[in-house]
Amino acid sequence: MNKWVFNVEESHVGLRADVFVAQLLTETTRSQIKKLFDAKQVHIEGEPIKASYAVRFDDELTVYSNDEAVKIDPVNLNLEIVYEDDDVAVVYKPQGMVVHPAVSYKEVTLVHGLKYQIQTLSDINGTLRPGIVHRIDKDTSGLLLVAKTNFAHESLVTQLQDKTVRRVYEAICLNPIVEDSGTISTPVGRDEINRLKMAVTNDGKLAVTHFKVLKRYKKHNYIECVLETGRTHQIRVHMQYIGHPVLGDPLYGNKPVYGTTGQFLHAKTLGFIHPRTGKYLEFSHESPEIFRQTLEKLENNEL
Repeated sequence: MNKWVFNVEESHVGLRADVFVAQLLTETTRSQIKKLFDAKQVHIEGEPIKASYAVRFDDELTVYSNDEAVKIDPVNLNLEIVYEDDDVAVVYKPQGMVVHPAVSYKEVTLVHGLKYQIQTLSDINGTLRPGIVHRIDKDTSGLLLVAKTNFAHESLVTQLQDKTVRRVYEAICLNPIVEDSGTISTPVGRDEINRLKMAVTNDGKLAVTHFKVLKRYKKHNYIECVLETGRTHQIRVHMQYIGHPVLGDPLYGNKPVYGTTGQFLHAKTLGFIHPRTGKYLEFSHESPEIFRQTLEKLENNEL
C-alpha cells in the first residue's frame, strides 16, 4: 500500500475532501474515492476524515492507496531560470507544460526539470510538488515562484495569502470591451455540471481580477490582468463571465476553438518580497512566439 501526502493550496481551500482527493487521483473513479474514505484511508494529523470535510489552507492529507507510485527522476528540460539564489527561484514555464506530476499523470513536468537544474527544493508540499508554491495552467505560459527552502516556502505562501505577491498577466480576449479598465469581483467555485470546469457560483470563494485594455481590435482585445486572488482558472472564468472569453480557450472560449495551443494567456510579471532580505523583487518575461504572432495578425487585420 502506498502513502500519498497532499497539501492544500490556496486555490483548493473549501473543497470537500473527496473532491480534493479526486482532483489529485484523477484516474480514480468516484466509487473508488468513496471506498478510500469509507475504509478510513484518508487522514489529517493521523486521524481519518470524512468525505464531506471542507479542506483548509495548508491541511496535509495523507491518502493510503494501492495506486502505483510516481517516481520523479530528474530530466534535463533546459528550463529558463530567470532568477535564483539560495532561497528562491523564478522560472519560466512554457506553454503546454504541466507544473507537477500527480498519481495518474506520469509524463514529464516542470518539477522533473526543476529537480535536474536546482539541487534543493522545499518539501512542504510533498514529493509530488517539491518547491511548488503556486501554479499556472498547462497551456498558460509564464513565470512561477519556486521555493528552495522551507523557510522561503512559508514566507511566499504567507505573501500569497496576504495578497502582496504581484501577478500580472496579458491575454487576448474576444468581443469589443467598452471600458478602458475594470474590476471583476465574484465568487468562483467548481462547476456543478462539469467538474473539470470552474464557474461563478454562489458558494464559491471570492476572486478578484483587475483588467485594463491595452489595445482594441475589430473583434478582439489585448488586455492586462492583475490578480488580487489566485483561484483556479480565475482569469479564464472571469473573462468568460463578463462576455469576453480568452481566445483559444478550450474550456471557456468560443467554439470552434481558435488554434491548437490553448488559451492566449501569459503570466508576464511576478513581484514578491524576498523571504530573507526583505527586498522587493520583480521580474517580467515576454509572451511566447505564437502569442506575439497572433497579435501581429490582429494588427494586420488577418484575424
